[in-house]
Amino acid sequence: QVQVVESGGGLVQAGGSLRLSCVASGIFFSINGMGWYRQAPGKQRELVADITNGGTTNYADSVKGRFTISRDNAKNTMNLQMNSLKPEDTAVYYCKADTVVILPGAMGFDYWGEGTQVTVSS
Repeated sequence: QVQVVESGGGLVQAGGSLRLSCVASGIFFSINGMGWYRQAPGKQRELVADITNGGTTNYADSVKGRFTISRDNAKNTMNLQMNSLKPEDTAVYYCKADTVVILPGAMGFDYWGEGTQVTVSS
């Protein structure tokens, strides 16, 4: 069984910083991409940033230059450094592990964490 767990959320003032962490645990063969998503009240879940197992990154326009995603493939962990936070960054942030393959040659599945709340006060 694969588990994905986020940590590091909290309350911060505008202009401040937070660092989110995600770890994928369990018995599996490989993980393809990993990503951070967020969902604000009344809005759809949206991609914040993702990173391939080769280290290629992708960011939403709204966070470019402020957020940095990183990943340690050996530890199956991923971080999101969030700087210059804005009130509009307030949301529940979710970690996603893409195409987790349990056994070689088997079909891969996506796994989501339960989310961590980030609140930015003005």
